[in-house]
Amino acid sequence: MRTVLVAAAGLALSTTPALAATDPEAPVFENGTVWEYSEIATTDGHFDDYLQWLDTEWKAQEEALKKAGVIKSYKVLLVGAPRKGEGDVILAVEYANMAAFDRSVADGYALQKKIFGSIAQANQGQASRASIRTILSTTLLREAVLK
Repeated sequence: MRTVLVAAAGLALSTTPALAATDPEAPVFENGTVWEYSEIATTDGHFDDYLQWLDTEWKAQEEALKKAGVIKSYKVLLVGAPRKGEGDVILAVEYANMAAFDRSVADGYALQKKIFGSIAQANQGQASRASIRTILSTTLLREAVLK
């Protein structure tokens, strides 16, 4: 009798995924990683200056965030023919999940201080880049991984 019960339990457990897959109300996707896209418009004549900054300071910042486990990856995407009012550079940063944003302010400041040296230096750098680029928008998206 015990063998029959164990076999029945095993059969029930092994068919559960199959039943879930055929459930018409079951979700057809899982939450994937979270992407942040920032649309940047470089100032006329400063495209190369901005790309130089991305290749040095921004890249070092993103590598530090990656090493700290805050982000998974990052990309710089160039817009081939931006229309009026659109950016010519897209910065894409990938996070493992939304929990990456659930850090204390003190932790965020400590990490910024480690990367930039001081909050004042970070603020000054941000302000100085305003002469070579404008951040048009930032969008936060979660990938839907289809089953």
